[in-house]
Amino acid sequence: MVFRCLSFGIDGIDGFKVEVEASSTMGLPQIDIVGLPDAAVKESKNRVRSALKNSGITLPSSHITVNLAPADIKKEGSHYDLPLAVVLMQLSGNLKKNISEQAFIGELSLSGKIRRVNGVLPMVIKARELGVKKIFVPVENSGEAAVVDGIDVYCAKNLIELMNILNEDEVAEKQTSNSVKAEHGKELMPDFCQVKGQYEAKRALEIAAAGGHNVLLIGPPGSGKSMLAKRMPSILPDMTFAEMIEVTKVHSIAGRLKSDGLVKTRPFSSPHHSVTPVGLGGGGSGTIKPGEVSLAHHGVLFLDELPEFSRQALEVLRQPIEDGKITISRSGQTKSFPCSIMVIAAMNPCPCGYYGDGTSRCTCSENKIKRYLNRVSGPLLDRFDIQIEVPAVKFKELRDNADCEMSEDIKKRVEAAREIQRKRYSGTNTPGNAKVTEEQFEKYCVIDKEAEQTLKTAFETLGFTARAYNRVLKVARTIADLDGGEIINSSHVLEAIQYRSLDKKYWK
Repeated sequence: MVFRCLSFGIDGIDGFKVEVEASSTMGLPQIDIVGLPDAAVKESKNRVRSALKNSGITLPSSHITVNLAPADIKKEGSHYDLPLAVVLMQLSGNLKKNISEQAFIGELSLSGKIRRVNGVLPMVIKARELGVKKIFVPVENSGEAAVVDGIDVYCAKNLIELMNILNEDEVAEKQTSNSVKAEHGKELMPDFCQVKGQYEAKRALEIAAAGGHNVLLIGPPGSGKSMLAKRMPSILPDMTFAEMIEVTKVHSIAGRLKSDGLVKTRPFSSPHHSVTPVGLGGGGSGTIKPGEVSLAHHGVLFLDELPEFSRQALEVLRQPIEDGKITISRSGQTKSFPCSIMVIAAMNPCPCGYYGDGTSRCTCSENKIKRYLNRVSGPLLDRFDIQIEVPAVKFKELRDNADCEMSEDIKKRVEAAREIQRKRYSGTNTPGNAKVTEEQFEKYCVIDKEAEQTLKTAFETLGFTARAYNRVLKVARTIADLDGGEIINSSHVLEAIQYRSLDKKYWK
């Protein structure tokens, strides 16, 4: 006789159904797992055998075959321990009820305890889409699983408790978003009012937040570049529920969930400059995992000391920045992860950091400065819509105790501009001005005659590329939205051009 239950696997950031089947035949007492299992799944038979024995459950003395269907898709991870144990409990006669339409996810300890696993949220979402009514997950994963409506989520601490629940000897409590305290208070974030001076940089970051533009900050050490970047999430609009689900799915798969439930604040990822291309873009020798670029999905990826990153790591970013997703291929596997991000990069203008600051402190030769700046390729540099200089703060500004603008006030203007864009691009997949398509560009980036002449002069004088021309107009569109204007005028274009001048100053 064949016994069945359901489980799920992960493909990219989505789940897929796996049917776990078990049957016993005459032969030497052993367990064979088929259905393209990886090493973690093959090892599960040893964990499960010990967990059942230490829970007082005896397996039949026969040859047991376990199949993970569909058999042509590779099965990865330790979360198949629990469904495997469940079908073996059916074989041993310890479960009397029909559970073929119930789903199970979880890793087992040798003592029979059910441990947390990664990727529970996308698996529960897929289970609901396929009409599964009941799913069992580890207690530690209850927070992320319970936010999915339309499916009954249950937990058990160990195999004995699970067996009693399935045999209806115990009553399990259905997990809900209220019972797992899905509602958390907002995290305290650094505020822009803590930054002294740097009014031009603050204005540039406000424009970037309003349109979703990438930013490059250049300035000497200690001028506040990192301080400004770390305050960016405080002026970004709150995430929608759909965005929270997407972000939580990525963090769940990567095993980076810090809270018991949804990720409710926009991610801020700041990898060290020693990060590898795999660490930044994603991948791995075994299971393909999302990298820092995907962990920053719907948030900010901050690259401090940009020229110190390896050239190979930086070049990984070029395509994902444009497409909003990254596709990784490794030894027959292909996975796609979302990465709709804002990139903020900070760098010194030279190795010592003081080139062009108006003093004689710079000790770098011209060739040394050139080699340093050329670590950032032209195509990558071209993808920063806004390039802003962050000079050293003057003593007078540091001692100025006048009230400065708080992040909350800036955020209100950003949200007003984003609301204009939501209405403008409603019914499309465009999240903001920075990601407009060619058709939308022609339709919505409309400029008056004076602005057209200003742009023409700048194009011919500064030698803009076609990409730079498009990005200037996209930034000008955002500035116009902050002003509440429908048509882009000359002042909007002039301000946008000002944010594209540093590559001409430093990368001559």
